[in-house]
Amino acid sequence: MNSNRKIVHIDMDAFFASVEQLDNPELRGKAVIVGGNPHSRGVVAACSYEARKFGVRSAMSCAKAVRLCPQAIFTRPRMDRYREISAWIMEIFFKYTDLVEQLSVDEAFLDLTENHLDEPSASLVAELIRKDIFEKTGLTASAGVSCNKFIAKVASDINKPNGIKVIPPAEVLDFLATLPIGKFYGVGAATEKKMERIGVKTGGDLRRFTLEELTFHFGKQGGYFHSICRGLDPRPVKSSRERKSIGSETTLSEDILDMELIQHILKEQAHSVIATMQKKCMGAHTISIKIRYHDFTTITRSITSRTPLINTRDIGFYIPKLLENTEAGRQKIRLLGVTVSGLFQLNSSPIQLRLPFPDKVDRQTLP
Repeated sequence: MNSNRKIVHIDMDAFFASVEQLDNPELRGKAVIVGGNPHSRGVVAACSYEARKFGVRSAMSCAKAVRLCPQAIFTRPRMDRYREISAWIMEIFFKYTDLVEQLSVDEAFLDLTENHLDEPSASLVAELIRKDIFEKTGLTASAGVSCNKFIAKVASDINKPNGIKVIPPAEVLDFLATLPIGKFYGVGAATEKKMERIGVKTGGDLRRFTLEELTFHFGKQGGYFHSICRGLDPRPVKSSRERKSIGSETTLSEDILDMELIQHILKEQAHSVIATMQKKCMGAHTISIKIRYHDFTTITRSITSRTPLINTRDIGFYIPKLLENTEAGRQKIRLLGVTVSGLFQLNSSPIQLRLPFPDKVDRQTLP
């Protein structure tokens, strides 16, 4: 196995149900089931950990779920809201590495072998990411850290919810040897039963079979099983999309009202954003500031410039304009951020000097 890679799998905890509990405080601490009508043929899309204690699981019929947990509160899925928060989470990932492979709205692989912090400890970066997610969304995530995607994926489920599991390369084989075969990613219920029929209950049992024997029993999948029980997974983390924005955010140690301090923090963040843009030889068309007030209300204000944004002066020119359309200085602030979007490579677009015309400010409030 390649022991030099540092791969992290991050999985949000009961994502759909957790978002519902986040948006509706009355649901917190209660059994919540996101899905269809319990009196029809609907199925469970997700459920809170309070509901899981009663045996409720995703893909279960809602009729069965309500029998297992009569006190459960059912709510319909709100995919637009889940995608909105998912986009915030993915942007957090891109703060730390460009190698982000999104698997779904609530999970992704990250390659932290080289990262934007130049931090050699992937487990430390994973903890920073989990903290960042919680501070910016109020949601918890679990992480698995290891030398490849398969081990990281399995590991992320070990200490759920709100936990992290690190499996160093030297411990991979021992970890897999005792891992129940049903916990192996890619082994479904039917395959698990078939393996048990040939005496395979753990990864150690599976390792006793040769490639030819596993191919005989499982066809093309035999090669996959032969590799993963030995901790072998060469698949790279493939970035699932181009980076669409570059940003910097700060959760303040205490809420502030001082406008001079607010502007200073935003300008420092602008310097950080420009440094990243220059490193990547990029420019931008839109600048946004993000403000979270003391009551956790979060707003963004954006301007799309008629001329490209390529340096700190360009961004600094717009920050006061954006602040005019906020409650900064009147409401205490606990988080500040600057983001640029509409990115382009500097060698691909003509550059025109900014003209002194007013630009339109877009207002956006995030619940």
